[in-house]
Amino acid sequence: MASILTLGLNKEKLQFNEKGWANITVVVNDDTNQYGQNVAATLSQTKEQREAKEAKTYIGNGRVVWTEGSISKADYVEEGVTASEQSTAGRGTPDLPF
Repeated sequence: MASILTLGLNKEKLQFNEKGWANITVVVNDDTNQYGQNVAATLSQTKEQREAKEAKTYIGNGRVVWTEGSISKADYVEEGVTASEQSTAGRGTPDLPF
């Protein structure tokens, strides 16, 4: 199933790694908030940060604007490859406007 999300990100809260990438986690909730939003973006946490129950840094929010149906989980993750490496595969430099 395909979906389109729209997000607003706070550039003041983004933290970039040494390669210039900001690793973020996007969560799609079942319910909407008072502003009609059901998507949240946070800085990605390490396993240690999650286990220590450190507070998430919220960097943006938004909503699902189109979907064919339910949003499906991606099944394939290449062993030994981080999400950051997957998202930057084949790219030279970030093309973000900020």
